[in-house]
This record gives sequence, structure tokens and C-alpha cells, in this order.
Amino acid sequence: MLTWLSYLGLALSACIAATLLPMQSETALVALLTLKPSAVYSLVAVATFGNVLGSQINWWLGGQLQRWQNRRWFPVTPSQLKRAQNWYQRYGRWSLLLSWMPVVGDPLTLVAGVLREPFWRFTLIVSLAKFGRYAVLAYVTLYILKEVSTST
Repeated sequence: MLTWLSYLGLALSACIAATLLPMQSETALVALLTLKPSAVYSLVAVATFGNVLGSQINWWLGGQLQRWQNRRWFPVTPSQLKRAQNWYQRYGRWSLLLSWMPVVGDPLTLVAGVLREPFWRFTLIVSLAKFGRYAVLAYVTLYILKEVSTST
């Protein structure tokens, strides 16, 4: 049985994982899916919500970047930021569909804030990308890994 704390923990791990802080949310989702496979829709929704919220935090930070970028504690190096800006300028807003990817996804969401991507458009594109990742992960967990474990 999953309690509200399970959902809260998943949302928090997904939120933190989408920021520039090092964290992983996939493990939490897979663990909860193995505990209660019938909760797949609510778990994917909560993980997506948390991850999009974390990306929105990055977007906001990007808008504030000029104020903080020279601080020692700022978690993005100038070269990481420049690489993400170049990627974003080359491929445009649709590069946000890659916001689910490790390493490049989080800086892309930050750069979208720096370049003042409209919040509603940013949220829509990032939501599609994050939902897609969690939906595929849930499918692999519940169907593909289940088939592999039952056939051995």
C-alpha cells in the first residue's frame, strides 16, 4: 500500500532531480511501481508534476541568472551555460523536448529562462517531454522487465 508520504517523496525526488542539484527520481518511481503496479497512472502523474515543477524552478533561476551567475555557489559553470545556450539557439524552443535527458536537460531549462521563453510554452513543451520519459519508464518497468524476470 502506498501512502501520501510515498507520493510526496516521489514528487520531491522528481522536483529536485529536475533542478541543477544532483538527484535521481527514476529509482523512486520504479520502486513504487513494483510495490503497487495498479497505481501506475497516479505515480506517473506525480513524478511528471514534480519534475515539471523542478524545471520551472530552473526557468525562474534562468531569468534571475544575471544577478547570481558570478557567485561561487552557482551550480552551472560558464562553459555548461554557454553549451546549453548554443544548443538552445541552434534548435530553438523544440530543444526543450530533450529536457528529460541527463546532463543537457537541466541546463536547457535554465537557458530557456535566460532567453525569456514564454512560461506557458515552456511548461507545455517540458511537460510533454517529462511525461514521455516517465511513461516509457513505467512501461518498461511493468511490461518489459516483468517479461524478462518471468522468462528466466
